[in-house]
This record gives sequence, structure tokens and C-alpha cells, in this order.
Amino acid sequence: MQLWLLIGIGGFFGSIFRFVLSGWLQNGLSFPLGTLGVNFIGSFILGLVMYLSEFRGLFSEEMRIFLAIGLLGGFTTMSTFSYESFRLLEQGETSLFTLNVTATVVLTILAVYLGKVAVINLGGG
Repeated sequence: MQLWLLIGIGGFFGSIFRFVLSGWLQNGLSFPLGTLGVNFIGSFILGLVMYLSEFRGLFSEEMRIFLAIGLLGGFTTMSTFSYESFRLLEQGETSLFTLNVTATVVLTILAVYLGKVAVINLGGG
């Protein structure tokens, strides 16, 4: 039950952070930059958290669960990404659809790698 509470509290704050940051990044654009930005940032932080846990033992199991599953689970927005991508297809915006899907997949994987590199370069592994 304690883990559920940690996940729930993390998800609560992650969702609020997502709402604020994605709205700020989106700022009236037709391309879903807010969602892309949140997914990139969330993936980078997840890379940091997981590799800091693995290589440096920085986080306890409970803290890793709070951060990775709770906070970042509420923060990242893959379901929103999927919906927005589908809507671009429905609207005949094939180029924007392709750009959004490609950029999201490539940048979020890159962000996890950058999180790992940051940890290793800080002497973590």
C-alpha cells in the first residue's frame, strides 16, 4: 500500500508539472510541441534517474519508484502523443504526423541516452 501511495503522490505532481510545462511550450502552436517537449524532458529525467540508481546507487527502491513510475509516469504523455498524432493524420497533415512521430521516437530515445551519458560523465559508471 505504501508503494501505491508513493506512485499516486508522484503522479499527482507529475501531472501538474506536465500541464504547466506543456501549456507553456505549446503557446498556441498547431504542431504539438508541448507534448513533444514534455516527452523529451521526461525521457531525459527518466534516463538520469534509472542510471543514477543503477550506476551510483543514488536512489532507494522507494525513491526510484516514486520518481520513475509516479512523478515521470504522470509527467510524460505518450497517450496524448498518440491521440495528437492520429488527429494530424485525420486532418490530412501527413507531413506534421511524420515529423511528430519521428521526432518523438528519436528524441525520447536520445534523451534516455543523454541521461545515461550525463551520469557516466559525472563518474557514475
